[in-house]
Formats: sequence, C-alpha cells, structure tokens
Amino acid sequence: MRGTTDSVVRDALTSGEPLPGTAGFAGELDGALVRDVLGREPLFVDAGESEGTVPDWSDDPTDLTEPQLFPAGHVLGTGELRAVWTLPDPEPFEDRETAVERVRDAVETSVDAVDTDGLAIAFSGGVDSALLAARLDAPLYVAGFPESHDVGAARSAAERLDRELHVVELTHDAIERAVPEIAAATGRTDAMSVQIALPLYLTAERVAADGFDRLALGQGADELFGGYAKVEKAPDDPRVEADTVRGAQREVVRTLPEQLPRDVLALRAAGVEPVTPILHDRVVSAALRLDDEMLVDGETRKWALRQAALHSLPESIAMRDKKAAQYGSLAARELDRLARQAGYKRRMDDHVTQYIESLL
Repeated sequence: MRGTTDSVVRDALTSGEPLPGTAGFAGELDGALVRDVLGREPLFVDAGESEGTVPDWSDDPTDLTEPQLFPAGHVLGTGELRAVWTLPDPEPFEDRETAVERVRDAVETSVDAVDTDGLAIAFSGGVDSALLAARLDAPLYVAGFPESHDVGAARSAAERLDRELHVVELTHDAIERAVPEIAAATGRTDAMSVQIALPLYLTAERVAADGFDRLALGQGADELFGGYAKVEKAPDDPRVEADTVRGAQREVVRTLPEQLPRDVLALRAAGVEPVTPILHDRVVSAALRLDDEMLVDGETRKWALRQAALHSLPESIAMRDKKAAQYGSLAARELDRLARQAGYKRRMDDHVTQYIESLL
C-alpha cells in the first residue's frame, strides 16, 4: 500500500470514512485493490485478460500492456468493483472567522509536518507555493522562460521572504526533448496535459540533478479553495454545471483523480517524489466546509486560504494573483510556437497535440 499503512485503510473501509487522515493511498489490501477518494496516488490495472480475481496492476502505467486508470474511491476484489467512498458534503462553517481559523490550522499543520530531508520546493511566487516556502526550510525552484510571469513573480516573492531562488530557464531544445519523455511516462499526448506537465517535469529534473529526491508543491489549492475563474463565475460560466460557487468547487475537486496521476507520474519519471501537503485530508475537510463567499469574495478567489496565509506571508504575496503554470512559465506559448514552426498551423484541428504525437 503506497501512501499510508494497511491498518488505516482497513479502518477506513470498515467505517466508510472517506478522509481518514492521509495524503492519499492506493494499492493491494487483503486480496483487493483500493484507491482513495481523491485519487492522490495513481493506480492502474491491465485492461487485458488477467488471471485470478485481482487483475495485473501497478502505480506505473508503463509496467502494463493495456493500462487503465483505477477509479478513485473504489475497491476491486473477488471480481467486483465497488464504490466505497464518496466526497463528503458537510454543512458550511457558520462564520468567516471560524472558517479562516480552521483553514489556517489545517494548512499550517499539514505543511509543518513535512520532512525537509532531501526536499526542494516548486515556487512560483503565488500564495500556494509561498506558504510552503515560508514554513519549510528547503531550496526554492521556479521554471520558466526568462521573460515569463512566473520567473518575475518568484523572484520578487523570494526577495520578500529573504530566500534564495534557483531559476530553471526553459528553452526550446529542453521542451522538444521533454515532450516525448512526458508522454511516455504519463501515457498522455493531449496538448493540455503535456503543457501542464512541462514546467513540473523540467523543474523536477533540475531538482534531482541538484541532489534532492522530493519536491513539495502547492497542488490542490486552486481546486479546493476556489482558484479558477469558472468557479468564481458560477453559474454563468458554461464550463461548469453547478449553480453555486460551492457547487462548482466540488465539481472541480472531483476532477482531481484524473488530473493528479499526470503530475505524479511526470515528477517520478524526472527522479523526484511529489509532496503535496495542501492535499492532506485535514485540508480537504476544511475546504469542503467553505461557502460561496468564503471561496470567492467579490473578485478575490481563494479568499479563505489567502486570509489564512496572512499569518505566514506578507499581504502582497498572500493576495497576489498568478497564472496557471503552463501559462505563467510560457511553456504553453512556446510549445505552440514549436508546433507552428514544424508546420502544424492553428487552423488544423488540435495542432499542438498533432505536433506532440509527431515527436513520439
């Protein structure tokens, strides 16, 4: 069992508790396969013929002939696939002060529990990664093209925190080399998946080369705390079906089991193990109790997290907006540029994906 002990998973299966105090888990237990409710650990089964009641499985899809992602919150034993956990739907906090206090306690407890031995931090200068940087004694790394938003924001935030910053300068050659490696490790060739993984993968390569084997990230904060425009604009944004901000938050949280394996597999292929304290059960539990205005206050996304972060960060960092890594690093823009230079024009259907597949 990766991520926790067998006994914790057994107890969670017995009690039906979906958030039993872990940062995720997956593996084989008592002759059955199991994966936590948010799919924070990847688990794949072979979709081909397998002998016995449990199919061939692995946490690495490259080990299997026909890898298929195992569904989060499920158990497979004696040939039966069962949903055993669903995402909780608790009542919201009664007031904003309590919400901020509970979020702060959950985040600080989870971050402070991280072992810094062999640890580096993926740092973009936004509130998520800055919380890690403020509370963990580990070196900071940012990836991006020299003129990118992320490099500039990370430099200014590192200076405010009086921390040294290591810049992983992206190049076209590095992107062309990394694209097929990411596709092979993750089994994904779609443009969005590769664009998202690129800065993570190239940061992790540098971190591993510098002698670190673990990389802390602020993953999950946008999903849990209302960091997306489509959540802020619910129900008027066609990208979500929910009719409230809180409903839209839950909608994007439910996408994590599909998203997270991409990042975990890319990082492991680059030589580091991801560390994601904001995805700990205690943080998830607190985030699920936030109402619309605790998630988005006016035009301020991630309101409760930002208020909680003021305990650790200067206001200029806690309240700073940032771009998604693929855009803030300019990885997406430059991958598009490479595709067009190779003859894959924007008028073509999904031209970047076609370019990626041509590199394999």
